This record gives sequence, C-alpha cells and structure tokens, in this order.
Amino acid sequence: MCGFFGVVGSENSACHEIYEALISLQHRGQDAAGIVTHDDRFHLKKGNGLVRDVFRLKNMERLTGSSGIGQVRYPTFGGSTTEDAQPFVVNYPYGIAMAHNGNVTNGEEVKNWLSSQKRTILHSSCDVELILFTLAVELSEIGDLQPDSESVFAALKKVLERVQGAYSVATLISQFGMVAFRDPNGIRPMVMGSRENSDGTLSWACSSENIPLEILGYKNVEMIKAGEAVIFLPGKDPIRKQLVQRAHNPCIFEHVYFARPDSIIDDVSVYEARRNLGKQLANRWNERGLKADVVIPVPDSACTSASTMAQHIGVEYREGLVKNRYIGRTFIMPGQGDRTSGVRRKLNSIRSEFEGKDVLLVDDSVVRGTTSRQIVDLARAAGARKVFFASCSPPVQFPCVYGVDMSTRAELIAREKSEEQIAEAIGADAMIYQPISSLRKALKDAGSELHYCAACFDGEYPTPEVTAETLSAIEACRLGEQEKLKEESAEDMSPSRG
Repeated sequence: MCGFFGVVGSENSACHEIYEALISLQHRGQDAAGIVTHDDRFHLKKGNGLVRDVFRLKNMERLTGSSGIGQVRYPTFGGSTTEDAQPFVVNYPYGIAMAHNGNVTNGEEVKNWLSSQKRTILHSSCDVELILFTLAVELSEIGDLQPDSESVFAALKKVLERVQGAYSVATLISQFGMVAFRDPNGIRPMVMGSRENSDGTLSWACSSENIPLEILGYKNVEMIKAGEAVIFLPGKDPIRKQLVQRAHNPCIFEHVYFARPDSIIDDVSVYEARRNLGKQLANRWNERGLKADVVIPVPDSACTSASTMAQHIGVEYREGLVKNRYIGRTFIMPGQGDRTSGVRRKLNSIRSEFEGKDVLLVDDSVVRGTTSRQIVDLARAAGARKVFFASCSPPVQFPCVYGVDMSTRAELIAREKSEEQIAEAIGADAMIYQPISSLRKALKDAGSELHYCAACFDGEYPTPEVTAETLSAIEACRLGEQEKLKEESAEDMSPSRG
C-alpha cells in the first residue's frame, strides 16, 4: 500500500506542494519517498525513509517546475532498497515519470512480453516499472503525442488490458502533461480536484486520498472511476475517458485500516464506515454475552470504532494505551522483526485504566497475531484481571495480492484457527471477530452500493488471473524474500573478519 500525489499547472513550485501532500499521506507508507518535477526536463529526488528525512532544502531548490508527482511507499513484493523507491523515470520515447499505488499480479507475463520487445531493461524489483515500460512501448508506436489525446488513450487502454492487478497511477509525459488512470476493477483509490490560481488559470491534482487536496485548497474533488483515464494538459480542462468497463470492486481494507478517518474513499466517509463497524461489532459482543468494565482502543485506526462500540454496549470508553507518534505503523513495517520490536516502542499503558479491571481491547484487525499478543501481554502487565480482544474486521485467512503485505497464508493466524484457538494463541480470555456480512453492512449503511473486494477475508479475488498457481508463486516469492532478509540480518550480526 502506497500513497501518491500529482499536480500540473501549480502556481508556485510544484515540489513544495507535493512535499506537503506527501506529509499528509505518510500513513500510507514509511519505507521510502520520492518527488519528480518537470520544467524543460525531469528533476528527481528519492530515497529510503520518511518524507521529512528524505528531502532537504538543497533537494527542494533543484526540484523546479510547475508539474510533478510524489510518492510514499511501503514494500510488498518489491525490495526495500533506494532503487525500488518511486517515482521512476524513463527517457524513451518522450520522457515519462510514474508513481503508483498497488500491485501487478501477472508480473512474469508482463516481463516476458517486455523482453520480447527488446527495448526495455528493468532496473528494480518494483512493479511500477512494469506499468511504466508497458506504457513506454505502447506510446512509442504513436509518434507525435500532440494534440491528439485519443492516441494516448489508445496506448493507455492497451496498458490496462495487458497489465493485471490493482493499481492507481500518476504519470508525467514530458512536453505533454499529466495522465492519471485506475485499474479496471478500481481496487486502489484515486481522486482528482482543481484549484484556481491568482491569474485565473487552474491547477489540477490527483491523489490516493482526498486529504492532500483539501489541505492544499483544491475544490471539486471527485473520484476517478475504475478503468478510467484522465489527461491533464496545462491551461486546459481535463479530458476523461472510460477505457475498460468492469464491475467496481474497491478494497474494503481501506476503510478498516489504511485510509485516514477524515478521508472520503470512493464517495464513502471512512469515519462513518468505522462508526458503523463499531455498531456491528457491538452486536457481535452482545451475542456472545460477555461483560467488560472498560473498552480501550488500540490507537489509532480503531479509536472511532471502539468509541462507538463502547456506546452501544453501555461500557465506558477509555484511552488506556498511549502511542508514541514518532514510531511508524507496525503493520506496514517490512520485516516481522521490525514489527515485533516496533510494537513495544510504540505503545505504553496507563496502569490505572487496566488494574483490577475486565478490559475489552478493540483493534482494527488481527493479521499475524504477533502485535495482538504483545498488546494483551501489555494489558496483563498493567494489572488487567481479564483481557478480551475484538477485531473490527473478519479473520484474515487469505493473502492479499493487490498491494497489502499479507503475502503468505502461513503468516496468517486465522487461517486454520477458531476464535477460541486464536484467543489462546494471543493470550486473551476471549476473541471476537466481526462477521463479513456485518462488515459489508457497515459500508452499505455508510452510503455505499459497491461490492468491495474482501479477498483477504473470503478468498474471492475479483481479477480472473489470480488462481491457486498464482497464489503459490507469490507465496514462494515471499518466502524467498524472507530467507534473504534472514541471511542479510545474520551477516550484519556476524563479527567482521580481518
């Protein structure tokens, strides 16, 4: 899962605008960040780390131009090296820069096709390169891009047909403009908006969430549709075209965890969706007939649901876990070891809220269970008499192949366990999961008529290329990456030899 922001026609310097946007999208990725701008050529700066650590004044001064794109990244199937940081830039055939959010699911097929073209060499393990080079090959067949936007749409349509998976993409084409497009199932979110400049012209922007647009004063914010492409030409109104028509299946996990609560994802308020998750989870709690003295959320993404749940079960809501705001989100840390050590550095308890009480802990989800186990241990160390654990989402039983780091079933605690067995595994007195029917009802009650992709919960993948063989190949790749990380860690720990 990543976040990006693109702008064309910025009144001042695009890089400062993109920097502010990436700060507001930092929750979507903390592994790497990058910005590319364009005036008469591309200017690129990217690297590993948080936005505030990657960019310095000297970097910003050379990122000139009124157009640009930026991205914050956390790795799924790519690596964690600087080479895998986005955006990416190629010079052939026109000069193209690209950043994305998502994951390509037919990567080997695309690689083989690109190899057959004999015009591309991949430089990283990041799958945005597959989309970038596919677009470059298709554009090379066009000739002069201006003023014929239809030829660009034709190239983009071929990209959407060839590259499978989940992706939202922002692209700069030198001497042309900015292009934004979304995969045919619309699994990854994307919005656009406009802002009036002092001279009466408009600047246009696209983003993974609406928050950067609102912060930067953009108006008329609206969703880019599934399978749609938008061309933004400086000084002109955007040109929109539906390239591929399929059922819209946005990712339901955006509302559970990834998006900010003040975001609107696919025209649905994340805050309202999470309130409804709390209402539905309260029904599940009451069905179980359990009793607690206090409801305590695992900050931050579970706070909205937990407070609503507490209200509906008639139990006091208290914030008994204090979060260190300067530690990253443990779910999106790239290694299990990083997640394990990060939890304890991130959270500390207020003992008076736990001591001698039956405590109901509410989290947004339980994926691997290691974080939950540590939080339960923390509650017991603070003196809790009983510890109940509730998940706002259903059991995660299947890997996500669309850009969320749940790559192997072996890592998922719920893959073959009941609620009682999971409670035992994490050390809780009881475990409560949200039924998937209740999860979908929560989104419907928030105003959505969409059928969300919930493959990580029900195993129903909306794209046809995801088969048992695909999942096996991804799992093998992921296990190989884990072994490589272990070997690298062992080498780092071994004494040097003279």
